[in-house]
Amino acid sequence: MAVDTSEKGFETNIEAALIRNGYKKRVLEGEASVLFKQYAIDVEELFAFLEDTQAKSLRALEKSYGPNYKEQVLKRIVDQLRKQGLVECLRKGIKDRGVTLKFAYNKPATTMNQLTNEWYSKNRFNVARQVYYSDKHNNSLDMVLFLNGLPLVVMELKNPLTGQTVEHAMKQLKFDRDPKEQLFKFNERVVVYFAVDPDEVFMTTELKKGKTYFLPFNKGNQGGKGNPLVYENYRTHYLWEEILAPDSLLDILFRFVFIKKDDILDSNGETIEERKMLIFPRFHQLDAVRKLEEDVKERLVGHNYLIQHSAGSGKTNSISWLAHRLAKLHDENNESIFSSVIVITDRRVLDKQLQDAVYQLEHKAGMVERINKDSAQLANAINNETRIIITTLQKFPFIMEKVAGIDRKKYAVIIDEAHSSQGGKASTALTNILSDKTLEDAYNEDRIAEENLESLDEQIIETIMKSGKQDNVSFFAFTATPKPKTLEKFGTLGMDGKPRAFHEYTMRQAIEEGFILDVLQNYTTYKTFWKIAKTIEDDPEVSRKQATKKLAQYVSLHPHSIAQKTEIIIEHYRNFVKRKIGGRAKAMVVTASRLHAVRYKIAFDKYIDEKGYDDLKTVVAFSGTVKDGKISYTEPDMNKFSEKELPEKFNSDEYKVLLVAEKYQTGFDEPLLHTMYVDKPLSGIKAVQTLSRLNRTCPGKEDTFVLDFVNDPEDIKASFQPYYESTSLSEVTDPNILYDLQGELEPFQIFTEEEVQKVNEIEINGGVKKSTSAQTVLNAEIDKGVERYKNLSIEEKEAFKAAATKFTRTYGFILQIATFIDVDLHKLYIYLNYLLRKLPRDKNDKDVYLADDVALEYYRNQKVFEGSIELEKTGGVELDPQRHGAGGAVEDEKTKLSSILEKLNERFGTEFTEEDLLFDEQVVSTMTKSEDVQVRAKNNSYDNFRLAMKERIIDFVIDRMEANEKYTHKILGDQEFQSYFIDKIIAEVYAEINAG
Repeated sequence: MAVDTSEKGFETNIEAALIRNGYKKRVLEGEASVLFKQYAIDVEELFAFLEDTQAKSLRALEKSYGPNYKEQVLKRIVDQLRKQGLVECLRKGIKDRGVTLKFAYNKPATTMNQLTNEWYSKNRFNVARQVYYSDKHNNSLDMVLFLNGLPLVVMELKNPLTGQTVEHAMKQLKFDRDPKEQLFKFNERVVVYFAVDPDEVFMTTELKKGKTYFLPFNKGNQGGKGNPLVYENYRTHYLWEEILAPDSLLDILFRFVFIKKDDILDSNGETIEERKMLIFPRFHQLDAVRKLEEDVKERLVGHNYLIQHSAGSGKTNSISWLAHRLAKLHDENNESIFSSVIVITDRRVLDKQLQDAVYQLEHKAGMVERINKDSAQLANAINNETRIIITTLQKFPFIMEKVAGIDRKKYAVIIDEAHSSQGGKASTALTNILSDKTLEDAYNEDRIAEENLESLDEQIIETIMKSGKQDNVSFFAFTATPKPKTLEKFGTLGMDGKPRAFHEYTMRQAIEEGFILDVLQNYTTYKTFWKIAKTIEDDPEVSRKQATKKLAQYVSLHPHSIAQKTEIIIEHYRNFVKRKIGGRAKAMVVTASRLHAVRYKIAFDKYIDEKGYDDLKTVVAFSGTVKDGKISYTEPDMNKFSEKELPEKFNSDEYKVLLVAEKYQTGFDEPLLHTMYVDKPLSGIKAVQTLSRLNRTCPGKEDTFVLDFVNDPEDIKASFQPYYESTSLSEVTDPNILYDLQGELEPFQIFTEEEVQKVNEIEINGGVKKSTSAQTVLNAEIDKGVERYKNLSIEEKEAFKAAATKFTRTYGFILQIATFIDVDLHKLYIYLNYLLRKLPRDKNDKDVYLADDVALEYYRNQKVFEGSIELEKTGGVELDPQRHGAGGAVEDEKTKLSSILEKLNERFGTEFTEEDLLFDEQVVSTMTKSEDVQVRAKNNSYDNFRLAMKERIIDFVIDRMEANEKYTHKILGDQEFQSYFIDKIIAEVYAEINAG
């Protein structure tokens, strides 16, 4: 018998699987078909469900409306579905003349209410094929899934064996289904539309003809898009066998689906319209949240979870759903597993979205509290067992002072973007706060006295146990780019004993599925070539390390360097970027420091003003106050508006370029950001996070662009590769490394066992009694070690400080990942924490100031790479664990300035042309530093100053003759060029001196 390769055969197999799963076959014909075309509801099934579950309510309505009550009730249902929306009506039901009608019953969270469980069992799930839905035409839908008569799921099915694929199904839903027809009106009947073939699934929640946006609903295949091979089944079988199974569909309808409202703003930030979206979970979101919930149900509290989901994966929604479900989670005894769910995030958008989503899912206010005041507010929320608490990591160090009386409560802590900042002391403080005894130990003296712990060692062991994993706290850490430390702390151990993420949605899959853009697709690098001349006769010996750093800084901050890069950036933006995304494309300039950001902002505005460009405005972002010479700059002063307004202002059409210094490089989602200009070394996670600011999608955005002045393409590739697919750890940290580090410290003979013991006694007793007098004794004890440290050589000081710092960091980290108790090591940890705070900061050399001793002679930026940085499909990368060895001190040799210049010029130099010569800037610099010239410039008008300087300027030129012979001869020998040169130099010197 021949194989049935038809689309009908595909339909038949799906229908059979659904029926096995609890659906009943439904054929809409006769009166049922007529009513469906009229109301877009299976009226017979709806009233059969209402009679079965709410007969008393129907009798009341029959008495109120009379014999034609069904028609009147239907009229009311249709009206409320239009006004309130399907999602709201499904969850809350509708009211009609004092009677509430429910459309569905979700599975109860506990088994305690017998009546609710009975109602739940009476839900009616039907599957209908080839459903005709209108009298206007003869179009039919391949498959419709009904819940109690409501047509909630529409599926268009295609079979590649007949020459049609999922693409044809999407096209059919887009163009052959009229959104104005009752069945397809947004949020009135259908919750989700699936386009399906045997290999892939796509979904949408709203039909808008050509503007319909489909999302992939696939599992992923070996780190990329699509679905894996399945033994003797369709690749997409999970859709009808798992996702659309009755209990699963109910769970999605009641505890996942919600309406998201976004305000669309005009250029002034005013709301011009409200946009509503029906949010249906993507596969990886649904899969992650459900698997986390199941694992917690099985293993209960006290375990850590790492969720490695790429940027663009919808982490905000995933966190919202997880927080709500954990807050409602019960164990087999029908008791809540968690007292509170604490969400740690710096995303402002999460606050409102989580509150809105939870309110829709729960229908009651007060479940979510955002901590936006002080730590006392946080303490009250924890003490009152607020179900979901949203706060920032910065507040945790203060909680210990505020919260009291926590007794055997259990907590889920969700960390948004888990990096090392969440893995250190602040996270330890959180664990201490939520552990079951710490608060009484720290703040209740009477309780401490009653417990009457016998010795210092017992108290230390207790502290160690509280600092490590706690049986009353579970951590759920979300990140796209886990560091080794993050993997080790929050990861799940595999069969090979290595930690990896509990759940993954890879960067590769997100790119291939179109959720984010590939920021490495269009990458251009420039290399900066330069040569520095020594301007002093002396050749001093300077610190090689410091001088090299200062000279590189001198070049990057040089006015010519800033000016040339400014010109490249602005002209590139105007010629290639500004017309992207319908003329709304924006750019970010990543600068190396706050001072760089300030100088770039000034240079940008000056260049734009000189060129008369009225279509390009810049905004700058940096923290605090920056002093450049005698002038102070702040972000609000330079932008002319407050710091809080920046994201909204930059989103408007007024501002096109954002200049940043350590701000907005992580967690900043601006879909209109198209191009990034990088003038800062980037590597590792920092490179991935920074460049990923470009990857957000929006209508009209088809690509991105990076122009990099500093980094090598191979280094950028190396930074991205570990996070492109699966990320794991090659091995775990061995706690025994602490003994090696302890062995490195002891030979320096900085401390004695007696001093370490004494400091720990002061720590314990002083902490209990909050004694200020203990501070005096502590300082005196620590000073003994400080005095010995002062007698070490420079190299020994650096080596000891490095080893001590490594020990404290490593010890603090190991406490987070392992149950590890060694009293002597903990005593040393306490001691070193105090000692390191008091060790003097040694300056091996006086600061090396080289600006007066050198001059930038040649300078050129040259394009050296243009194209795509291709990442490799390796199946995953294993990161090396944290390096915990202290390493020896690197001796910083003294070297002649001329020698350093020679090596740097050789490294950064090339064949320069006359156009690369910065002789003009050298003369300006020399004249500006002359006291005589300064006095004349400050006390004369420009014309008088020019008259006085015309003769003297040649003297300055001759002074520089030896270093720049060719250029000097041109000035002295070409009268026309000399006249131009003199006017230019005098104007620049006068302006620079009088500008301060």
